[in-house]
Amino acid sequence: MLHVPCSMLIDSSEDFSEIASSTQPKATGEDLNLDNTLRPQSFEEYIGQEKVKKNLDFLIQAAKKRNEPIEHILLYGPAGLGKTTLANIIAKEMGVNIKTTSGPAIERVGDFGSILTNLQDGDILFIDEIHRLNKSIEEILYPAMEDFKLDIIIGKGPSARTIQLDLPKFTLIGATTKLGSLTNPLRNRFGATYRLEFYQNQEIQNIINRSSKILGVDMHESGLKKIASCARQTPRVANRLLKRVRDFSQIKNHKLVDSAVAQEALEMIDVDPIGLEPADRHILRTIIEKFSGGPVGLGTVAAATSEEVKTIEDVYEPYLLQIGFLARTPRGRIATKHAYDHLGIAYSSDNKLI
Repeated sequence: MLHVPCSMLIDSSEDFSEIASSTQPKATGEDLNLDNTLRPQSFEEYIGQEKVKKNLDFLIQAAKKRNEPIEHILLYGPAGLGKTTLANIIAKEMGVNIKTTSGPAIERVGDFGSILTNLQDGDILFIDEIHRLNKSIEEILYPAMEDFKLDIIIGKGPSARTIQLDLPKFTLIGATTKLGSLTNPLRNRFGATYRLEFYQNQEIQNIINRSSKILGVDMHESGLKKIASCARQTPRVANRLLKRVRDFSQIKNHKLVDSAVAQEALEMIDVDPIGLEPADRHILRTIIEKFSGGPVGLGTVAAATSEEVKTIEDVYEPYLLQIGFLARTPRGRIATKHAYDHLGIAYSSDNKLI
């Protein structure tokens, strides 16, 4: 329930708009460039995640046929797989506005109340990192999602009274990398939940090919394959690597990016043939050399590598688990034989998964 002093009732909608906009994450120049150029604008342009796209298309068509807002949607999966892009495509397909914020950006209950009251019928509210919403804000969300109501307590003590505001019939799209961190009451209020998977190599090649045409980079097929093999099965990484290869080829005056040019560019930024970067290799070497390959707790790994636990867990670990270089056990993380082989370190039979 939202506690509001009486004086707040006379605030104008313009004031509410200012509060809401202050919770919007500020995009960098490169983020804006990615939004405006490389992000797909429709399901036809969006490569991969075929099952998710098909199900979302059914939801959208059904909602349009009934002339209703689309159901609340939860998208989850590792970072960089296209959750934000899908949310924007859903808004375009529905022909409605989308307002974007993130869980950590919403710090005060009043801020979130102002965001909700400024929505219009049919609007989409996209909350990235929704698992990081604080409990008080999450409790406001329950009646807002179910009944489109906002409960407000005016005043304090015996004179306090409750009023209920009607909210427009909006759609909430949440995105998270940690489905398990969402509370059951919140998770159960979403009408549709979809997991985004890592991409196949051919899909990543197709994404790089599309992006290269937008960026004006002349790519040879061998260059596409080389970048795709280092892209960690993730579109965001693929586009980032493509931009760095583009920079390298322009400075070196290479008109065509083939395998050799891509390889030289990737070596310059210290990305190895399977996409591991210095931080990935440092984490693996730390587990192997300082902790005999594990098992070792994630907090200990973070302290030993001077990385944050969240960064390791959200950025580095998913791919290392995906390619079988790390294993999770009840006792901690273990570097597998594949990690030893890749780093050129002799594997002892004593270092077994327990």
